[in-house]
Amino acid sequence: MSEKRSENPLVYIVMGSKSDWEVMQHAAQTLSQFGVANECRVLSAHRTPAAATEFISSAEGRGVQVIIAAAGGAAHLAGVAAAHTILPVLGVPMQSAALQGMDSLLSTVQMPAGIPVGTLAIGKPGAINAALLAIAILANSRPELREKLHGYRREQTQKILKETLP
Repeated sequence: MSEKRSENPLVYIVMGSKSDWEVMQHAAQTLSQFGVANECRVLSAHRTPAAATEFISSAEGRGVQVIIAAAGGAAHLAGVAAAHTILPVLGVPMQSAALQGMDSLLSTVQMPAGIPVGTLAIGKPGAINAALLAIAILANSRPELREKLHGYRREQTQKILKETLP
């Protein structure tokens, strides 16, 4: 099982395959920029179902507060994670060769009522936004994160307002 660990992670990032790291590293980097401890692992809903279940089921007891799950193709990882915890699960569909990620998106977003998965965009924008949404969830009880998010939004605003057209 591949992994990247932080001490006392608040957010787990799980992905169905090592190849997803190229995209999901952006979620980890965004969390780290905000000072949010995270742990990243490769776990497959289909190839490592027992390990995925055990890891997700024990997350709440370890102090984790949000799970970001990324997968492509059938993209069942976020749904499997949500089935094994009451923690918020944010799904990031990965781009796939066959259907450019539409299969992943639909697999992630079409959860049955009662097992929610917050689904973000396909690929890198989804990875970054999943991290920002996880930070927003954590910021509800952490004023320092709330202030960092306000600062981040101010920076985005200023960057756009300073842009000029050729």
